[in-house]
Amino acid sequence: MKLILTHEVSGLGAAGDIIEVKDGYGRNYLLPRGLATAWTKGGQKQVDAITKGREVREIKDLDTARNIKGRLESTSVQVPAKSGQSGRLFGAISNGDIAAAVKAAGGPELDKRKIEVKTHIKTLGSYEATVRLHPEVAATLTFEVVSA
Repeated sequence: MKLILTHEVSGLGAAGDIIEVKDGYGRNYLLPRGLATAWTKGGQKQVDAITKGREVREIKDLDTARNIKGRLESTSVQVPAKSGQSGRLFGAISNGDIAAAVKAAGGPELDKRKIEVKTHIKTLGSYEATVRLHPEVAATLTFEVVSA
């Protein structure tokens, strides 16, 4: 199945890329979430508009991304969550929770789709996440999950 990415998808490409994926992945994951649209001959205009917009943003955002990386890595972030006596959480910490905690700590506003956590967070403690700020810049965010 041939698709046009409308958002950046980790492992596939950036917005405006034309990709070839298996039918089920495209039909059941990418299309319903709005991450891609079906490729057509007329879709080439859409691809050109997306890539032009991306190029304009990337040129001016590289320095900004580096500044945000420095701010993120120096910010102390605590994510409050309900937990039991053993330190096990009632539920799990999502990328949206992490983005909200960064903003509450005085950090920049982050897109939750650009935050990547390696493991499911289900206990109290200290964790790390990677934030993709730019194709060339990725920040490592250290945060602590505390009992609320």
